[in-house]
Amino acid sequence: MTSQNSYKVAIQGIAGCFHDAAARNFFGERMSDAVPCDTFHHLFDAMAADASLLGIVAIENTIAGSLLQNHEMLRQSNQVIVGEYKMRISHVLCALPGETLDTLTEVNSHPMALMQCEQYLMRHPQLKMIEKFDTAGSAMEIARDNLTRHAAVCGEYAANLYGLEIIEKGIETNKRNFTRFLILADPLMAQELTPRQELLNKASLVFSLPHTNGALSKVLTIFSFYDINLSKIQSLPIVGREWEYRFYIDVTFDSYIRYHQAIQAVRPLMNDFKILGEYVEYK
Repeated sequence: MTSQNSYKVAIQGIAGCFHDAAARNFFGERMSDAVPCDTFHHLFDAMAADASLLGIVAIENTIAGSLLQNHEMLRQSNQVIVGEYKMRISHVLCALPGETLDTLTEVNSHPMALMQCEQYLMRHPQLKMIEKFDTAGSAMEIARDNLTRHAAVCGEYAANLYGLEIIEKGIETNKRNFTRFLILADPLMAQELTPRQELLNKASLVFSLPHTNGALSKVLTIFSFYDINLSKIQSLPIVGREWEYRFYIDVTFDSYIRYHQAIQAVRPLMNDFKILGEYVEYK
């Protein structure tokens, strides 16, 4: 992204959640405000209603896999991918200042976060695990209601935001837990935010194929001929068309010209083709 403007960014969750942390890491001082949304559906609705609003959406996780509903909502929306951000998901155990492991009796968090920290929590059986709607929400609730003897499992950013004391960091079982986020914008905003063409090296595409032998193989062969690397492929069934699938792919390339030539070559083989975004790969 090249613009130095200040942006409002729609996030799924409340202040302090991992979407919020990822957005602030990506945008830095260019982010003026986060716009919390209860669900991803609400996020896409908010962006549709306000063309100046950017969005950040988790699309895949190294443990949980792809967020399939987000692929479909992105395809159906008018939003354009203008960037990506990959963040390691690390959890802390936090509570009100003065609390210790010995004083705690309950731990609150999203069920996925509790599961990801299961080995650590099992070593402390006095902590009763209570599922909540949100990791950051658990931290906020403890701070807001002054809940003694309660701990939250959340990100370090959330713990600091709500003034909780971090009792232990890095309590997640798998230390290679990363989430990939997509940065989204209205088409007009996307023109302002997309880097210069010579800097682009990644694209996300969606298409369907005729129900014929070798249809996907032909597409992949053409990409290979033009030195286009397929970094991800995700298929989803097309509702109402039995045994037909829609393909979501990410490609990376060294030459935008070669990429453009490859797209022109494969287009006649595809149906319902759409470029979801062309952007710079996050390293």
